[in-house]
Amino acid sequence: MKAFLIAGEPSGDRLGGALIAGLRELDPGLEIAGIGGEAMAAQGLSSLFPMSELSLMGIWEILPRYRALKRRIAQAAQAVVAAAPDVLITIDSPDFGLRVARLVRAAAPGIRTVHYVAPSVWAWRPGRAAKMAEVVDHVLAILPFEPPLMHTAGMSCDFVGHPVVAEPVATPAEAAAFRARHGIAPEAPLVLCLPGSRQGEVARLAPRFDEALIRLRDRVPELRVVLPTVPGVSAMVGQMVRRWPTAPVVVQDSADKRAAFAAADLALAASGTVSLELAANQVPMVIGYDMAPMTRALLGMLLKTDTVTLVNLVTDTRAVPEFLGRRCRPELMAPALLQLLDDPEARDEQLAAMELTMNLLGRGGEPPGLRAARSVIKAVRAPR
Repeated sequence: MKAFLIAGEPSGDRLGGALIAGLRELDPGLEIAGIGGEAMAAQGLSSLFPMSELSLMGIWEILPRYRALKRRIAQAAQAVVAAAPDVLITIDSPDFGLRVARLVRAAAPGIRTVHYVAPSVWAWRPGRAAKMAEVVDHVLAILPFEPPLMHTAGMSCDFVGHPVVAEPVATPAEAAAFRARHGIAPEAPLVLCLPGSRQGEVARLAPRFDEALIRLRDRVPELRVVLPTVPGVSAMVGQMVRRWPTAPVVVQDSADKRAAFAAADLALAASGTVSLELAANQVPMVIGYDMAPMTRALLGMLLKTDTVTLVNLVTDTRAVPEFLGRRCRPELMAPALLQLLDDPEARDEQLAAMELTMNLLGRGGEPPGLRAARSVIKAVRAPR
């Protein structure tokens, strides 16, 4: 089988890497091309252009680079048509991937299209699913309640499990070694600061997160902070932390990041997949998020749910406190963090919701990358 895969950000790249590995296990003769990052490159993908060019979010964040993105969309579509794959797999990042799929469908309607990660129509813009069905044949869903929504819109869809359930978790010994390596006492409260993986997110959230943590340090002087980051924003994070009054430990190596998650007592995090990584490591969290003012206003009118945190959504609870939009303020987030340190009942409620989340997302079953690969092959072979 020949597959063309497109990922637009680090979380999609990880999905793509696991999917390629699963496809190779089921089809050793697999040929691949496309756009991706480090995880997909590790599986043999030579990216058409750097994936970092696509790691944008929000209407007003995208507008200044619209022309460049439009050229990349056309370039990607031309590459797909020229490659003539059996399947085009767009991974998350629908603003880019589905525009490519639309051009490909017009030029080469015989190419099957699979989209990995269902659009969050349960949260906002339910009409997106019907529009996506015009160019997508099959959807790989990572949340268990999504397949019926995709079926209603006219696409086949399988729940394939969330990749977080298959990601390695550091051992207690590795967590202790991390603390020792960075001079963090075993009894010192350790909080993770996770302001996002996109430059716009980091610029907007990091100063607010740091102010919240300064307030928390005023109440808990022995508190230590670790800031895991990713290549696309590591230089930016490095510049910012040099200006902070108490610089956190910055880690980028994947093994070091796993150990940091295992060693942490608490986290202040941007909304997104990272909430599930924290849940897998049983790290109680507070979520903060904001966008450019116009994007925030538009989303505020469109949102259909009162929570965007996946732990809350999957378990139908509100165990994880959120501070979104105008409420993403240090003076509100700091007390919520302190409560999780001081209140065993609040911690236990979150830990129970995290355990349930992991079970519902497929923990203990076949690895999601392999389940996704089986679903792709089934979709390619299905009659039209």
